[in-house]
Amino acid sequence: MTAVVAPALVASCWTSAGDALPAGDRERSPLPLAERVRAIADTGWVGLGLLHADLDGLSAEGLADLADLVRSEGLAHVEVELLDGWWDDDSAWRPRWGLLLAAARALGAAFVKATPPPAGHPGDLVPRLRSLAGEAAAAGTRLALEPLPWSAVDSIPAGADLARAVDHPAFGLVVDAWHVFRAGTSMDDLAAALAPAPRSVVVGVELDDADADVVGTLFEDTRDHRRYCGEGSFDLHGFVRVLRAAGFEGPWGVEALSAEHRALSLDDALVRARDAALAVLLSPPTDPLTDPLPDSQPAEASS
Repeated sequence: MTAVVAPALVASCWTSAGDALPAGDRERSPLPLAERVRAIADTGWVGLGLLHADLDGLSAEGLADLADLVRSEGLAHVEVELLDGWWDDDSAWRPRWGLLLAAARALGAAFVKATPPPAGHPGDLVPRLRSLAGEAAAAGTRLALEPLPWSAVDSIPAGADLARAVDHPAFGLVVDAWHVFRAGTSMDDLAAALAPAPRSVVVGVELDDADADVVGTLFEDTRDHRRYCGEGSFDLHGFVRVLRAAGFEGPWGVEALSAEHRALSLDDALVRARDAALAVLLSPPTDPLTDPLPDSQPAEASS
C-alpha cells in the first residue's frame, strides 16, 4: 500500500502571531520570533510567514541569526509581508520595501507580499509593479500581489489580467480563499483566470474559511471572523481542485486570522489550523463530472 504523503503547509504570518492585529498599533506579535519559529517546526509545518512589524529593527546580524534558526529547525519555506504605499510617487514606502527585501535576501524568502492600492486608484500600476518585480528578482525573491475585494485590484481575475500585463517572471499573485469567495468569484471564473499559461500567475495560495454571511464590514470579517478550514461555508474542495488543475503544487499557506484564533496558545493555535487544513487537503477529491459542486451555492459547513 502506498503511504499518503501529507501536503506541505506554511503558517502564514497571522497564524503564529498570537494576539496581534493587522492594520493598527498591534501589528507586531507579542511572541518572540525564536519561540514562533520553534513552535512552527515542532507542529509539523514546512515554513512560515513573517510580517514587516516583526522584522522591523532587526540588524543584518539579527536577520542572519534568524535565518540560521529557520534552517536549523528544518523550515524550508519563508515568505515576508506586507508592502503597501508602493503606488504613491513619494518615497515614504521605500524604507519598508528595503526592510522586506533585506529580510527576503537573508531568509531566502519565496516571495514578498504586497497589497493593492485603494479602490478608485486612477494610475497605471503596470510600470511600477514591473520595476518592483525587477528589484525583487535582484534580491533573489518574487513580488506577490494579494487582490482584495475592497481595493483597486478586487478579484483574482482582475489580478491575473494585471499579472499578465506586468509580464515579469518575478511577479504574480497570492490567491487567498477568503478574498476569492468574498469577492464572489465563481470556481469557473477562477479556473479561467488561472488557466495554464507559459508563465503561471500563482506565486502563493492561502487557505481559510468563513461564515456564509459577512460579519461587520469586509475588513472586520477578514480580521476577526474567519473560520478554520472546513468549518465555514467556502467550497474549499472546489478551490483546491482549481488550484491543482492550474498547476499549483504547494506548499499551501494557511491563514488563521480571527478573535477565536488569537485567544489560543501558540501551540494550540498552530495545531488547530494545521489539522483543519490537512482535513480539507487530504479528503477524497470530488469528480466535477459526476459530483458537481455548483458555483452558485456555498458548500455546507462541516459539522
